Amino acid sequence: MTPHYRLVTLNWKKTKGQQSTKAQRKIRVIIADQQPIYREGIRSLIAKAADIEVCGEASSGSELVSAVSALCPDVVLLDFSLSGTNNLHLVRAIKQQFPSVAVIILSSQPNDEELFQAIKSRAAGYLGRDVSPQELETTIRRAATGEHPINDAFLARPKVAAQVLEQFQDLSWGKGIESFVSPLTPRESEILTYMAKGYLNKQIAETLSISEQTIKNHITSILRKLDANTRTQAVVIAVRRGLVSPEVEGDKG
Repeated sequence: MTPHYRLVTLNWKKTKGQQSTKAQRKIRVIIADQQPIYREGIRSLIAKAADIEVCGEASSGSELVSAVSALCPDVVLLDFSLSGTNNLHLVRAIKQQFPSVAVIILSSQPNDEELFQAIKSRAAGYLGRDVSPQELETTIRRAATGEHPINDAFLARPKVAAQVLEQFQDLSWGKGIESFVSPLTPRESEILTYMAKGYLNKQIAETLSISEQTIKNHITSILRKLDANTRTQAVVIAVRRGLVSPEVEGDKG
């Protein structure tokens, strides 16, 4: 059966000297909500942002998976009560199939239990459906760059923090709480691991097949996010917080 997700076609006129890459820098968003009026309202709000565009819409879980596969968005805005699916399983499925796609959950009645479940599903953000345009745009931008705005909600709710910490005492959760609420992007975490092994910038660049300047930019971001002044301090903080395993320190294989 042909999927019924909505593809939004965007047209623009290229002015003199303007490059087509300008449009490509926009953050691509899919809105997944069962209410057409709400989708239209969100789309109208996003249209006012010069750096964000809606590339598609979906009204069910199956439509959303098809839309993500076909449209390659940066961010998905997901209604917590989207019909026809367990949305937390849906978030996990999207993250497994499309790791680079950030999912922001929108809830009609935000509460601690939903937030806890959203953290477990690895959602990047958790907001009320009555979120202000400014907060929504900011959250989309942060999520698109690999940040986890859901950390802000998590840290502001002591009961949820205690619940998460209790759950993470179970080793079956894997690497621990930082793997779910890490402030680092996957690429930054990868580079940090090489830093902990003692690799120099040039060695990391060669290993990952990217430029040395790109490595420097990532390290600058890592230091800022970890509030560190040096590479060594960043590695120490990362080990203490569980972002890097102590076993990798100084090990070049």
